[in-house]
Amino acid sequence: MILVSACLAGLEVRYNGTHSLDDGIMELMREKKAIAVCPELLGGFSTPREPAEIVGGEGGDVLDGKAKIIEK
Repeated sequence: MILVSACLAGLEVRYNGTHSLDDGIMELMREKKAIAVCPELLGGFSTPREPAEIVGGEGGDVLDGKAKIIEK
């Protein structure tokens, strides 16, 4: 089983309430080879929400306190 991003599976869970449907991901879902998850929703973020970006590094740097997440 493969975990795929819910927005790529056509679910409207992106920050702005839209999706990023990907035909290849949809095929995996139809074949029951993938499960759609949204890490942001699992982490407690809402949909829609303000856009945000990491400044000063990458995801791991945020966890290490070396970078920040800034809402736009």
